[in-house]
Amino acid sequence: MKLKELFLGVSDEVSENLKDKEITGLFSDSRKEMGEGSLFVCLSGKRFDAHSAIPELSKKGVSAFVTERDCGIRNQIIVKDTREALSKLWANFTGNPQRRMKMVAVTGTNGKTTVTTVIKRLLTGLGEKVGLIGTAGDEIGDTVLHSDRLAPSSPEQEDFYTLLKKMADEGCTYCIMEATSQGLEQRRLAGVRFEAAAFTNLTQDHLDVHGTMENYYQAKKLLFSQCKRALVNLDDPYGRRLYDEINCEKYGFSLSEKTDFYAEDILLKPHGSDYRFVFGGVPHAVSIALPGRYNVSNTLCALSVLKLLGYDENDFIPLIGRVEGVRGRCEVVPTGRDFTVIIDYAHSPDALENILSSVKECANGRVVCLFGCGGDRDPIKRPLMARAAAKYADFLIVTSDNPRTEDPHAIITEILAGLTDTDTEYIEIDNRREAIFWAIENARPKDTIVLAGKGHEDYQILGTKKVHFDEREQVKEALEKIKASEG
Repeated sequence: MKLKELFLGVSDEVSENLKDKEITGLFSDSRKEMGEGSLFVCLSGKRFDAHSAIPELSKKGVSAFVTERDCGIRNQIIVKDTREALSKLWANFTGNPQRRMKMVAVTGTNGKTTVTTVIKRLLTGLGEKVGLIGTAGDEIGDTVLHSDRLAPSSPEQEDFYTLLKKMADEGCTYCIMEATSQGLEQRRLAGVRFEAAAFTNLTQDHLDVHGTMENYYQAKKLLFSQCKRALVNLDDPYGRRLYDEINCEKYGFSLSEKTDFYAEDILLKPHGSDYRFVFGGVPHAVSIALPGRYNVSNTLCALSVLKLLGYDENDFIPLIGRVEGVRGRCEVVPTGRDFTVIIDYAHSPDALENILSSVKECANGRVVCLFGCGGDRDPIKRPLMARAAAKYADFLIVTSDNPRTEDPHAIITEILAGLTDTDTEYIEIDNRREAIFWAIENARPKDTIVLAGKGHEDYQILGTKKVHFDEREQVKEALEKIKASEG
């Protein structure tokens, strides 16, 4: 592809001596092999400024550089934001696959995975072939794709547009995706126009990345400058603020007030909920197999998106009752015993309250919560997680999550600071495997044990290594140990 074609919609400031250069490779990682025909985009990060790699890469014959400042070389194209430019360049380089599908995004602290998964399943039931990009994995139709991406990160520009091209080439009519705050802030989704975008909520998380809640909010808000229609949760304080501040075509949804889309006559049950989905003043009976009030909100959001996409409620509402649980989201693990084990991804105070309050409403015995906090991540929320867990659980098992490069015991010490003013009983077990075994071996009849924080993840990050760790396997092994001891 000629460089002038690659820069369509990116920059008009391409010098005549570069316009007809043939570009065969697009790069932003200076460690990769490149040479003649390569275009290198200089990104500035916290630890490394790729502008400093220009002299070495020039010796290797790189054809041109995209920079944010004048580096004194003839083969440079200066842009305001190289991250945004990189996204648009990859869109052009892959033939703009995003234009061959309807793009739908969901953002927020909690609920993204459930909402996107439900939307995908509804659209699939309506006969569409749908691609999904999310925390729990990527899908093209019924095919689940392997990904080394660490949740909850959005894919980097090269991976993102390569994946979109694969979806479009395989006949997907829709791409439904989770839009993370980091991905939005780093402009990885620049160049995409979304048919619809939804906002679920905003609660404390990722302050290690954004610093403040205001920065976190502003990152989420970026999505709504590139969508045709916005759907916003008006039950959330940040959602109400967002609704007032955005200028695109916008709609609200709520469990507590009459707005564009709302739920009424909500009946929560142990394994699901019934409610009426109301829009245009007309109620429609809905029954879902996903427990908890927060899943009423999640499914209300998904149903509202289907309506905004132009589908008939008589076609998609009957499908919602067939949607089963999402892996790692209030997932019940069979035990064959007289207690229940639930795996959930809750890793923020608000998410922990959501799952535990829902379990508490239906529990016949103790609610036991096993949880930890990630290392090298927002330390402020650690005691808040403890207080949230103590609010609804009868017993806590405080352990590790993904400790990364931090000492697991030090993380737990910071978590326990949140329990000083509570009378909730707890035990501290640094090793997560040992903690799960202890929970299973000491379970009482009718207990509900919630393993929080890992959800769909089948790994732990210890130090800088990602090691296999699937909680379903751990539970199974613990149950087998009990069975063996019983003779």
